[in-house]
Amino acid sequence: MESRIKELSRYRFSCCEEALEDAKIMYKAGRYKNALNRAYYSVFHGMRAVNALDGFDSSKHSGVIAHFNQRYIKTGIISRDASKIIKLASEKRESADYLDFYVASQEDAEFQIKQAELFSTLIMEYLKSREILDE
Repeated sequence: MESRIKELSRYRFSCCEEALEDAKIMYKAGRYKNALNRAYYSVFHGMRAVNALDGFDSSKHSGVIAHFNQRYIKTGIISRDASKIIKLASEKRESADYLDFYVASQEDAEFQIKQAELFSTLIMEYLKSREILDE
Protein backbone atom coordinates (compact mmCIF):
# COMPACT_ATOMS: atom_id res chain seq x y z
CA MET A 1 0.00 0.00 0.00
CA GLU A 2 1.23 3.45 -0.85
CA SER A 3 2.90 5.14 2.13
CA ARG A 4 0.94 8.37 1.52
CA ILE A 5 -2.34 6.54 2.00
CA LYS A 6 -1.12 4.90 5.22
CA GLU A 7 0.05 8.27 6.50
CA LEU A 8 -3.32 9.87 5.70
CA SER A 9 -5.17 7.05 7.43
CA ARG A 10 -2.97 7.36 10.53
CA TYR A 11 -3.47 11.13 10.58
CA ARG A 12 -7.24 10.79 10.33
CA PHE A 13 -7.22 8.21 13.11
CA SER A 14 -5.25 10.64 15.29
CA CYS A 15 -8.05 13.17 14.63
CA CYS A 16 -10.51 10.50 15.80
CA GLU A 17 -8.59 10.07 19.05
CA GLU A 18 -8.21 13.83 19.56
CA ALA A 19 -11.93 14.47 19.09
CA LEU A 20 -12.67 11.71 21.61
CA GLU A 21 -10.37 13.37 24.16
CA ASP A 22 -12.07 16.70 23.45
CA ALA A 23 -15.47 15.07 24.08
CA LYS A 24 -14.25 13.90 27.48
CA ILE A 25 -12.96 17.37 28.33
CA MET A 26 -16.29 18.92 27.36
CA TYR A 27 -18.15 16.31 29.39
CA LYS A 28 -16.07 17.01 32.51
CA ALA A 29 -16.75 20.72 32.05
CA GLY A 30 -20.51 20.09 31.88
CA ARG A 31 -20.66 21.16 28.23
CA TYR A 32 -22.82 18.26 27.10
CA LYS A 33 -23.84 19.64 23.69
CA ASN A 34 -20.19 20.16 22.83
CA ALA A 35 -19.40 16.66 24.13
CA LEU A 36 -22.02 15.23 21.73
CA ASN A 37 -20.46 17.19 18.87
CA ARG A 38 -16.94 15.98 19.59
CA ALA A 39 -18.07 12.37 20.14
CA TYR A 40 -19.68 12.43 16.70
CA TYR A 41 -16.56 13.90 15.12
CA SER A 42 -14.50 11.15 16.70
CA VAL A 43 -16.70 8.62 14.88
CA PHE A 44 -16.59 10.69 11.69
CA HIS A 45 -12.79 10.87 11.63
CA GLY A 46 -12.62 7.14 12.35
CA MET A 47 -14.70 6.47 9.25
CA ARG A 48 -12.52 8.80 7.21
CA ALA A 49 -9.39 6.97 8.43
CA VAL A 50 -10.74 3.72 7.01
CA ASN A 51 -12.20 5.30 3.86
CA ALA A 52 -8.74 6.72 3.10
CA LEU A 53 -7.56 3.17 2.41
CA ASP A 54 -9.90 3.17 -0.60
CA GLY A 55 -8.73 6.59 -1.73
CA PHE A 56 -12.21 7.86 -0.89
CA ASP A 57 -13.32 11.11 0.69
CA SER A 58 -16.38 13.29 0.39
CA SER A 59 -17.19 16.90 1.12
CA LYS A 60 -20.49 15.70 2.61
CA HIS A 61 -20.88 13.77 5.84
CA SER A 62 -23.56 11.65 4.18
CA GLY A 63 -21.05 10.60 1.52
CA VAL A 64 -18.46 9.54 4.10
CA ILE A 65 -21.10 7.57 6.01
CA ALA A 66 -22.58 5.96 2.88
CA HIS A 67 -19.20 4.78 1.62
CA PHE A 68 -18.21 3.40 5.02
CA ASN A 69 -21.54 1.60 5.44
CA GLN A 70 -21.48 0.14 1.92
CA ARG A 71 -17.82 -0.91 1.87
CA TYR A 72 -17.20 -1.97 5.47
CA ILE A 73 -20.42 -2.64 7.35
CA LYS A 74 -22.61 -4.28 4.72
CA THR A 75 -19.71 -6.55 3.76
CA GLY A 76 -19.13 -7.57 7.39
CA ILE A 77 -15.59 -6.18 7.55
CA ILE A 78 -16.67 -3.95 10.44
CA SER A 79 -19.34 -5.04 12.93
CA ARG A 80 -22.94 -4.06 12.15
CA ASP A 81 -23.06 -2.50 15.62
CA ALA A 82 -20.92 0.29 14.17
CA SER A 83 -23.81 1.35 11.95
CA LYS A 84 -26.02 1.99 15.00
CA ILE A 85 -23.23 3.99 16.65
CA ILE A 86 -22.84 6.16 13.54
CA LYS A 87 -26.57 6.79 13.16
CA LEU A 88 -27.19 7.79 16.77
CA ALA A 89 -24.01 9.89 17.01
CA SER A 90 -25.06 11.77 13.88
CA GLU A 91 -28.60 12.36 15.16
CA LYS A 92 -27.38 13.59 18.55
CA ARG A 93 -24.79 15.89 16.97
CA GLU A 94 -27.34 17.41 14.61
CA SER A 95 -29.77 18.03 17.47
CA ALA A 96 -27.05 19.56 19.65
CA ASP A 97 -25.70 21.74 16.85
CA TYR A 98 -28.87 22.86 15.09
CA LEU A 99 -31.96 22.66 17.31
CA ASP A 100 -32.82 25.81 19.20
CA PHE A 101 -33.20 25.25 22.92
CA TYR A 102 -31.90 21.68 22.73
CA VAL A 103 -30.71 20.53 26.13
CA ALA A 104 -28.19 17.72 26.05
CA SER A 105 -28.28 15.53 29.12
CA GLN A 106 -25.31 14.27 31.05
CA GLU A 107 -26.53 10.72 30.37
CA ASP A 108 -26.69 11.29 26.60
CA ALA A 109 -23.20 12.76 26.56
CA GLU A 110 -21.79 9.94 28.68
CA PHE A 111 -23.43 7.29 26.49
CA GLN A 112 -22.22 8.88 23.25
CA ILE A 113 -18.66 9.11 24.56
CA LYS A 114 -18.74 5.41 25.46
CA GLN A 115 -20.08 4.62 21.99
CA ALA A 116 -17.34 6.72 20.38
CA GLU A 117 -14.75 4.85 22.46
CA LEU A 118 -16.17 1.55 21.21
CA PHE A 119 -16.15 2.79 17.62
CA SER A 120 -12.56 4.02 17.98
CA THR A 121 -11.54 0.59 19.24
CA LEU A 122 -13.22 -1.12 16.26
CA ILE A 123 -11.40 1.21 13.88
CA MET A 124 -8.06 0.81 15.67
CA GLU A 125 -8.33 -2.99 15.51
CA TYR A 126 -9.14 -2.85 11.81
CA LEU A 127 -6.25 -0.49 11.06
CA LYS A 128 -3.88 -2.73 13.02
CA SER A 129 -5.08 -5.74 11.03
CA ARG A 130 -4.21 -3.82 7.85
CA GLU A 131 -0.80 -2.88 9.33
CA ILE A 132 -1.66 0.82 9.24
CA LEU A 133 -1.19 1.16 13.00
CA ASP A 134 1.43 -0.62 15.07
CA GLU A 135 0.41 -3.35 17.49
